Parts: sequence; C-alpha cells; structure tokens
Amino acid sequence: MLMQHAEPTTGEISKVRGDVRAYAWVVFALTVGLLLSDYMSRQVLNAVFPMLKATWGLSDTQLGSLSSVVALMVGVLTFPLSVLADRWGRVKSIILMAAMWSIATLGCAISTNFGEMLIARAFVGIGEAAYGSVGIAVVLSIFPARLRATLTAAFMAGGAFGSVMGMAIGGAVAAHLGWREAFGVMAVLGLVLVVAYRMIVTEKRLAPLQTAGEGAAKPGLGMRMSFRALMKGLFSTKSIVCAYVGSGFHLLVPAALWAWMPSFLNRYYGMAPGKAALGAAVLVMATGLGMVVCGSLTDRISRNARDRKWLTAIAFCLACFTLLAIGFRMEAGPMQLALIGAGMFFSAGATGPSGAMVANLTPPSIHASAFATLTLANNLLGLAPAAILTGIVADKIGLLGALQLVPFAPLLAAIVFAIGKRNYSSDLDRVAALREEASH
Repeated sequence: MLMQHAEPTTGEISKVRGDVRAYAWVVFALTVGLLLSDYMSRQVLNAVFPMLKATWGLSDTQLGSLSSVVALMVGVLTFPLSVLADRWGRVKSIILMAAMWSIATLGCAISTNFGEMLIARAFVGIGEAAYGSVGIAVVLSIFPARLRATLTAAFMAGGAFGSVMGMAIGGAVAAHLGWREAFGVMAVLGLVLVVAYRMIVTEKRLAPLQTAGEGAAKPGLGMRMSFRALMKGLFSTKSIVCAYVGSGFHLLVPAALWAWMPSFLNRYYGMAPGKAALGAAVLVMATGLGMVVCGSLTDRISRNARDRKWLTAIAFCLACFTLLAIGFRMEAGPMQLALIGAGMFFSAGATGPSGAMVANLTPPSIHASAFATLTLANNLLGLAPAAILTGIVADKIGLLGALQLVPFAPLLAAIVFAIGKRNYSSDLDRVAALREEASH
C-alpha cells in the first residue's frame, strides 16, 4: 500500500545519473551565493535600525515599513516575474534581478530622508522578487529528486546565512564607518557576484544536467499552457494549498525576529548597535542551521513513508512555538537568549518539507511557477507583514510585548499542516493520475 502513495517523482530516480557533476555544485554554490547577497542587502537595514532611528527620528512603525516594503514587493511581483523568467530564460533573469537589487542597495546608501530610503528599499524588493523561486527551480532541475527537501532547505538557508552576514558585516562597517557605508559594501559584493554568475552559468551548460523529469518537459511548456491549466496545476489539491499557507504562516517568526532582534538586544540588554547586530547575527545563524538540519532530517525520516514530511513540519512548528513562547516571557539573561536561540533553530524548519511538498505535488514543467506561488504565500502571509505588524504593536505595548505575540504564528501553521497531511495520500494519487493523463 505504501507504494501507491509514493511521490510521483520518486520513479524518476532510477532514470537520473547516479553521479552529480561538479559543475552542478558550482551552479548551486553561485546560486546560493547570490541568495546570500539578496539577504545581505535586505537585512543590513536591521543592523542600522538604531542609527536610522536616531538620525531621522523614525518611529518603530516607520522602521518596520522599511523592512516590510521589500517583502511586500517580493510578494506582489514574485509570480508575474517568475512566469516571465520561465519565458525569457532563468539564467538571464537571475543576472538582471541581482544587478537591480545591488544597484538599489547602493541607492539606500545615498538616501537623504525616509521617503528616499523607502523608494530605494522598494526597488531592492523588485529586484529580489522572483529570485527565490527561479533560483530554486534552477537548483532542483540539475539534482536528483531524492534530494529535494535537503536542497530546498539548504538553498533557503542561504537567506538565514545572508541575514547573518548582512547584520554582522553591516553592523561592523556601520560602527566604524557609518550606516551609508554598510549599504555600500553590500551593493559592491552583489555586483561582484553578478559578474561571476554571468561568466560561469549559462542555459546551454545547464541543459545536460537536467533530471529526467525536468528534461522530459519541453522548453517553455509551462509557459505555453493555458492560464486555466496553469492554475489547475498550481492549486490542484487541498494539500498543496495547505503547504503554501502553512509555509507562509510559519515564516512570520523568523522575519519578525530577524528584523527586530538587534533592536531587542539594544533596548533590553543595553548593547551598542554594533554589538547588538553581532549578537542578533548569532541568533539568526541558529535559524539557518536549523533549516539545513531540519531539511536533511525530513528527507531521512520520510524516505520510506512520504507523508512523514508533514509530521516533521508540524513538529518543527510546535517546537518553535513552545520555546519562543516561554523564552520571551522570561527575565532578561543567558537563559532567555538560549531559549530564543533554540526557538529560532526551529523557526524556519518547515521550509524544506514545504518545498518538497510543492515539488512533489506539481509537474516539473511548472516548478518555477509553483515555487513562485510558494514565495508569494511566504511573503504575503509571513515575511511582508512580520516586521511592520511587530513595529505597529511595539509602538503601542512595547517591543517585548509585541515579540511575545509572534510565536503564535507557527502554532497556526501547525494546524494548517495537519489539515494538509490528512489529504496528502489521496492528493498524490490524484496528481499522478493527472500526469498520466497529460502524458497521453
């Protein structure tokens, strides 16, 4: 009975070459490198929150809007820009996007007031809008299907590590040279990676590495299908909708904590901005490590029972809720920081399982669009509202009070994942039938 409910993609494994070419790992490294730049450009802002607040007299709501506007642009534009990337070419689109967010980050460095900074940050978001979905589509297309949860988690963990680097490096540069120079350093690093990617990665060199499933799809197939057929593929089952929604809700926690931890340490632990940024970076590192570990653990646990990935997602969300709910109600001190760090370890743990669910429940020909939909849900339900909602509440009841409410988001995500698990086996059969029908 177990084989009847296995993911449709697992049968492709035997068709894929056992060896993964070194070039595939080079592409993976460069693609993750750009994701690091993406999040370094995005999160360097959080390291200089205290400086901007002092320089321009900004409220927490205004500070939160500078962070949330990036995720808002990503959420609104990720789907249309990902569809365009499928048509125009994923590699060319990646290069254009990375160049745009790097130049926009340079614009942040020369901003003279809140309005100019807000516009520059919006363009950072426009540049980053489709990168996550297009980048992961490139990575998954050149590796075996059995590694999907691990690769998805490892790729998305680049966001956490990029945030760590953005906070740590940005905080150090800002402390010694000023906040404008912190943005400038991030912009230069991004442009250097753009040049490297342009020189090394091409569609022609990627083609021989495509997996059996991806290679079987004719180029542009996902784009030539009708809008109705595309929507049917993206929202064909209850379980995939739950994967989108649950993933979005659970990412509200890391987004809120990444944005506000430097300010939390500055206000409640009396740390200077540079030291607070470094301390927050250490805690954010826990999120990145957790994403990789949780993704790998999910692949191992669900190897012979595919619906277990839903159980791991639920477990990670409940662990995050419990640890953070207790942590933020403790007195300031080492024990509080230890519990917050442990909670952050699990705060994005469902990222790998969610990505694997989406890949398994959609045809390879529309994976870029499917991950764009996942990115849309992640941003509109979690990443975009997190910072500004926390800021709005903080202006009313204080930052600590606002952070005490944040852990309830993964509790809601766990409920959504539980609903998805109930439908997963039957939905896999339905998707398999649709694929069989489409192949004839």
